[in-house]
Amino acid sequence: MTAELPFFVYGTLRPGEVNHALFLRGRTAAEEPARLPGALLYDGPGYPYAVRQAGSEIVGALITAAPGAYGTLLAELDRLEEYHGPGLPVNVYDRVRCDAVRPDGTLTTAWVYLAAPPLARRLRASGTEIPGGDWLGSW
Repeated sequence: MTAELPFFVYGTLRPGEVNHALFLRGRTAAEEPARLPGALLYDGPGYPYAVRQAGSEIVGALITAAPGAYGTLLAELDRLEEYHGPGLPVNVYDRVRCDAVRPDGTLTTAWVYLAAPPLARRLRASGTEIPGGDWLGSW
């Protein structure tokens, strides 16, 4: 069984963004600002991709599913992010456990969708980095 972890979101699933309205509105118990250390953000365009990168961090939100909504929400977010299972070559994003930092400085393990390895390699080679690691701040 998959652990019912919160989700760290950094793009279109952040509060106020289009996919937040479509997938998360009314289905969360908590939403709070958070940071993800050890990650770098690239422009999609249209949406961002995060990749692991020591010494960098990205800005986003920590989303906790409402009671009873977790299983359906997890399945829908996996479909949205084109995640089909651990390490599968068809994945666009991989869903991985990472430690997010809450505003009070505490660490919380969360699910994060990171660019799958083939895409991450392309982004590192020729992608456009989002300054400051904040997709919403890049507009």
